[in-house]
Amino acid sequence: MPQSLIGLRKAELDTPVLCLDRQRFERNIRVMLETVHAGGKAWRPHAKGHKTPAIAWREIGEGAAGITCAKVGEAEVFAAAGIHNILIANVIAGERKAERLAALCRWSSPIICCDHYAQAEPIAASCRRLGVTCRVLVDINIGMNRTGIRPGTDALELGQAIDKLDGLELIGIMGYEGHLLKVADPGEKLRQIREAIGILELSRDSFQNSGLRCDIVSAGGTGSVAITSQCPAVTELQAGGGVFGDPMYVQQCGLEGVEPALTVLATVVSRPALDRAVLDAGRKTTNPDIQAPVVKDHPDAEVVSLSAEHCTLKLGPQSQELRIGDQVELIVGYADFTTPLHDEFYVFHGDRLEAIWPIWARGRLQ
Repeated sequence: MPQSLIGLRKAELDTPVLCLDRQRFERNIRVMLETVHAGGKAWRPHAKGHKTPAIAWREIGEGAAGITCAKVGEAEVFAAAGIHNILIANVIAGERKAERLAALCRWSSPIICCDHYAQAEPIAASCRRLGVTCRVLVDINIGMNRTGIRPGTDALELGQAIDKLDGLELIGIMGYEGHLLKVADPGEKLRQIREAIGILELSRDSFQNSGLRCDIVSAGGTGSVAITSQCPAVTELQAGGGVFGDPMYVQQCGLEGVEPALTVLATVVSRPALDRAVLDAGRKTTNPDIQAPVVKDHPDAEVVSLSAEHCTLKLGPQSQELRIGDQVELIVGYADFTTPLHDEFYVFHGDRLEAIWPIWARGRLQ
């Protein structure tokens, strides 16, 4: 049996590794929960950015009502870990997925979303074959123009059609204001998000006035959590990325109150020039596409490029003392694109390794 790494200091570990600062992470959970609860809403944080049951259980332990997933495969992993209040906030199509979803309903209680009858009817048929019922939200387009049925008559008619299908149980609606997370002007962002959520409010009223259940109105991204949590019609928020305090949410979306908790520990492997250092952590370790990583504790060092295996830093005068073999931490810019590159979170209390959490839903793309 291999020896445990628990108790080692960061300097004793091989690199690169994905590191989670437990104290910051737990504070971020509380910030997100308090923000959502201040608006009288339930918190159903999205798990696509961590894919890890250990993290989901900590969110639930702090007061989350359940979790949100992006794929049936993710939901299967979290259900196997004992988490059953799961929203799959992504439309599902194809016979194989319908059969897997119905099988999942035999031992768990997922909620799905639909924006077309062609999704709902095959899922209902699979559920009937297994003698189960699956809960459903109608996915409504509130301006993002990705998935989501048109609000108004189309959404109402889909809700009515789903309500008549044996094997499905209509319980509400959802929408995502993701196109508004990065609106720069705070006043304009507030106005536009309220307007988008207002579409959900009108849809809720339409459903209820027609005798349809609308117990859940689900919305909310991390970059809009402070605003969406104050919108009266919303009952739950899916905002999940804030637990890592990603710089993307702070710098591009104006998220407040969180601290960066996720880093990649790397090693300086080359010093080809006084103002340049090369690390052993490239794009296979951290993805820079939406937000570049930030060099921790070296304010005048900057990430200038990432290739497959290497990260090149431009060094200012204060960081030019870095030597080959020194360790450097990179604050992950956007966890959703970096977590899937790793098998485990190395969880630290201060400088000591406290736990290793497997990223069990990594690669569960189906």
